Formats: sequence, structure tokens, C-alpha cells
Amino acid sequence: MATTTGASTQEASAGTSRFPPIFRALRHRNYRLFFIGQLISLTGTWMQSVAQGWLVLRLSNSPAMLGLVAAASSLPVLLLSLPAGTLADRVSKRRLLLISQVVAMVLAIVLAGLTLTERIEVWHVVALAALLGTVTAFEGPARQAFTVEMVGREDLLNAIALNSSIFNAARTVGPAVAGVVVALIGEGPAFALNAASFIFVIASLLLMRLPPFRPPGGVQERGQLREGLRYIQNEPRVRALLMQAAAISFFCFTYIPLLPVFARDILHVGASGLGMLSATSGLGALIAALILAQFGDAIPRGRLVRLAALTQPVLLIAFSVSRWLPLSLLLIGMAGWAGVTTMALTNTLIQSIVPDRLRGRVMSVFTLLLMGLSPMSGMLAGGIAQAVGSVPLVVAGSALAGWLIVATIAVRASFLRAL
Repeated sequence: MATTTGASTQEASAGTSRFPPIFRALRHRNYRLFFIGQLISLTGTWMQSVAQGWLVLRLSNSPAMLGLVAAASSLPVLLLSLPAGTLADRVSKRRLLLISQVVAMVLAIVLAGLTLTERIEVWHVVALAALLGTVTAFEGPARQAFTVEMVGREDLLNAIALNSSIFNAARTVGPAVAGVVVALIGEGPAFALNAASFIFVIASLLLMRLPPFRPPGGVQERGQLREGLRYIQNEPRVRALLMQAAAISFFCFTYIPLLPVFARDILHVGASGLGMLSATSGLGALIAALILAQFGDAIPRGRLVRLAALTQPVLLIAFSVSRWLPLSLLLIGMAGWAGVTTMALTNTLIQSIVPDRLRGRVMSVFTLLLMGLSPMSGMLAGGIAQAVGSVPLVVAGSALAGWLIVATIAVRASFLRAL
């Protein structure tokens, strides 16, 4: 595995005084490039996500179809994340990320072209979502494991928190812009802007200075995937953290693909309101990420991750009941805080425990849970909501199930409080 070079370490030490503690991972040149490229690219990604949800609802008028599109993007993640994690331990992570970003840009160009020429149909969106999910399956584990190569272990928590801040700053700005763009000129321009945004992250990866990649010893042996899964099975801290992440991802992120229904049919605020809901959720998550970036080394991580995991389902139940936009915005913003606090701390705690040679494989399981289970549960929730005729009821019931599982883990894995 490539590691931080002596030169970059010296640069980081020399640049420490230039950055306040909240941004200390930015003293690493490679991470600065990554930070800028990701911020721009992810803003485009969130624009596409919101515009795509509105497009599917406009074309199909079906909550179940929203869930189907979400599931199409998650199925490849479920099927491919584990072997992709093994691949991430065997090849250059930067090269894997470059390939994935180029392919994702091409898919965005196709979606924009079909929409702008008014040839788009729901099955096109489903197919493109499945292809993008395949890209995500390989990109996710590589990106998670690549962070330590850019900043080293010393600044790992700060970098993970800043990664979350990038994601959620984009999640705040992108949906708000998308809501305005879709309301004024339609979904196609939002997709085109996303395609253009990939140029920046591709350039950032090309400009990085890294030592030649050398695979760790033994990576060509058979049984690499089994070794990673066996490690998880035998390490109770990692196993409990992953189980908690699975419960939150499957039961407490079901509202995300169903937000267009809340905006149009529950709160009656249209496309611009959808942008507000998504942006406010992102703002709460951004606040969580910045708090972790500033105070992450000083807080009791184990206690905080348990508190956040128990709080998010309660907030979602309240959100599903609300019919007043200001209250809904407050609740979804707080839920965004709790969700990112849970996942960012889980990411950090797992990476601080797992050995370097297994990082790609273990983080592929985390990626599977975070990016694979959530959209799949969205499909299930959308189908149930269409059958029973109530999206809020399904979101509330799912959140309650998630709370019960997290509470059980909190009791049985009390050792997590000491992490």
C-alpha cells in the first residue's frame, strides 16, 4: 500500500500553523486537492440526486418507482462491494478512483442528453442508476481506504470529519440549487452541471503526488475476502459498530428517496420545497461534520455515537408526523446531524481498529451497509407505502424498528462506550 512520503510529512509539519485545528488535515497537499475536487463534484452529485427524484415522480407519479430507482443503484453495491474491497487492497486506489469518476461523468452526460432531448423514460433512469451503483461499489471502498494514504493516521479523524463536511456542504448547496434550476428550466440542466463537475475531481486526482504503488505482501493469495470477513466476525468492536451502522442505514435512511412525496403530497411545497428539505438535512449533517472536525479528538466517541444512533430514529418519527414546513425543516436538519455523527464516528472508530492490510476489505463492508442497504430499503419502503397509502406511516414504522435494534446493541455491546 502506498503511504505518505517523507516529503509530504515534512510539508504537513511545516504547514501546521497555517491551518486551524478544524482544518488541520488540509496541511497535506494531496488532501487539499482532494477536498476541493470533491466539494465541487459532490455538489453536482446532489443536484442530480434531487433532480432525478423529481423527474421520476413527474414521469411515474409513483412512490414505488422512486424506491425502485434507489434500489437499482444499491443492488450493484450489495453484490460487488466486498470483491471491490479486495480489489482496493490489491491495486492503486487513486487509479481505481480515476476510472470510477470518468465512468460516472459519462453516465451523467447520457442522462443529461436524454432529458434535454425529451427522450427520457423511467426505465432509462433505472438503468443508469444501476450502472452508477456499479461505479459506486468500486469507488466507495477505495475512497474510504484512500484517506489514510493522503493524511496518515495522525489526522485521520479530522480528514474523515472533513470528508463528511464536504459531502454535506454539497448536500446543502446542491439540492437548493437543483430546486431552483428544476423549477425554472427543468431537470436536464441540473444533470449537465453534474457532468461538468466531475472535471474537478478528476483533475485533483491527476495532480496528486504519491509514491509508486506497491501491493502489500500476500495480496495475491486466495481467500482474501474470507480473511476480511473472518476478522470482522472475530473482532467484537468492529462487528458491533457495523451492526449498528446496518440498522441505521436500512431503517433510518428510508426517508431520503421518499422526500419528493413529502414535498409534493404531505407538505405541498413543490420542487423548491424539496430542495429546501434536502438542503436542510444536509446543513444539519454539515454542522455535525464540522463539530467532529473541531472537537473530534476531545469527545467521548463511543458515547456520542450511541447517543446519535438512538436519537435519529426519534427525530424521523417526529418528522413523519409534522405537517408544518418550519418544524419539518428543523426535525430533518437535526436528523441529518444525528445520521452523520453516527456514520462519521463509526467510520473513524473502525479505521482506528482495523489493521492496514485489511482496511479495504473491512471498509467495503461499511460501504455496502451505508450505500447498499439504504437505497434497497427505500425500494421496500416505497412499495409498502404505495400498498398502504401512507408514506409517513412507513417512514415512522421503519424508524421505530431501527431504534429497537440500536437500543438492543447499546445494551449488549456496552463496551463501545469506552472507545
